[in-house]
Amino acid sequence: MNFSFRNASPNELAGALQDARDYTLALFDCFVSVGLDAPDKVPILPILNPPLWELGHIAWFAEWYILREARSSAPDAAQRGSLLTKGDDWFDSNTVPHQARWTLGLPSKGALKTYCHEVLDRVLDKLSRAGNRDSALYPYRLALAHEDMHGEALAYTLQTLGVGLPPQLADHAIPAWAQGEIRFPGGTIPMGSAPDSGFVFDNEKWVHARYVPSFTMDSTLVSNAQYAEFIADGGYQNPQYWTDAGRAWLMEREQSAPRDWQRDGNRWRCERFGKQTSLSPHEPVRHVSLYEAQAYCAWAGRRLPTEAEWEFAGLSGHPAFRWGDLWEWTSTPFEPYQGFSTDAYREYSEPWFRTHQAVRGASFATRARMRSLKYRNFYLPERNDMFIGFRTCIL
Repeated sequence: MNFSFRNASPNELAGALQDARDYTLALFDCFVSVGLDAPDKVPILPILNPPLWELGHIAWFAEWYILREARSSAPDAAQRGSLLTKGDDWFDSNTVPHQARWTLGLPSKGALKTYCHEVLDRVLDKLSRAGNRDSALYPYRLALAHEDMHGEALAYTLQTLGVGLPPQLADHAIPAWAQGEIRFPGGTIPMGSAPDSGFVFDNEKWVHARYVPSFTMDSTLVSNAQYAEFIADGGYQNPQYWTDAGRAWLMEREQSAPRDWQRDGNRWRCERFGKQTSLSPHEPVRHVSLYEAQAYCAWAGRRLPTEAEWEFAGLSGHPAFRWGDLWEWTSTPFEPYQGFSTDAYREYSEPWFRTHQAVRGASFATRARMRSLKYRNFYLPERNDMFIGFRTCIL
């Protein structure tokens, strides 16, 4: 499906919503196959949700904004009740604390799959009568984006818990890119999204002119081999490369290499979705925190690009600038653009401003319809479980 969900027609949306639900269920079945579908079988970790809860929440979200015609995420915003007697008590992420999601007494996986099918059938029926206006299609595009984002989260939950991938992602090797640098002359770019862009996330509002001074950026992400040089040179032991927050994180984790790396004599191995494999030296390094990326840059005499520099490079169309195999840390804290206002999904961005870091790009687990140079992702600096790497920059 080679189209953007942001401008998807009703027919495209119908196919994409079905595709997203099939994918969600395929991911969920990976957990079922190893007995990790019940919440009490899943470790309580701040970086993930029980897969059974994720499954119900995804369908509940679509029901909330489409079938129940909720005008916002406020608890009383829905125009009608849920298909599930306790749907709001189980699956409203704004009112159900994270740790409580392991002890809710959720319905069985069979009952929740039935709920997923029933919600989707009703959504598709309603979509067939929705018309073509962007305002009418907004809740469908929102629900699709939400499910695709949770699909990616489920993919990195598979990695965290050491579970194999579904067939759709089985061949996830990241190609090696030619190393190099690109000199960008700088200039003014349209940062953010315009009102006539179709679907727009609230943190992209609105387009504004942003001047970017000239800079030099890596054409590719830092590779495993390059990062291994940093390790070999004592990068994890030398405090001068680490920020105060990075040193505190490092002391707490007692980490001396990226997540899931293990030494094998003079080589490195890693764990990918429950399987041990030799670390490819030319692949981009992944599963690194912001602190690790910053430390590498300090060691290399470089820095992370700003969010504006990354968008400038992407908009330039330079053929050597490659992106999209891994998310990329930027040096920019996640903050609102001037004039920001929340949309119906009020908690999408606003609670995370200034505590999270802006992330750009995409990963191999990002659905193609979600990819955009305007897409602003965001994570806590200490997170390293996502499919994320970084490239370096210099003036």
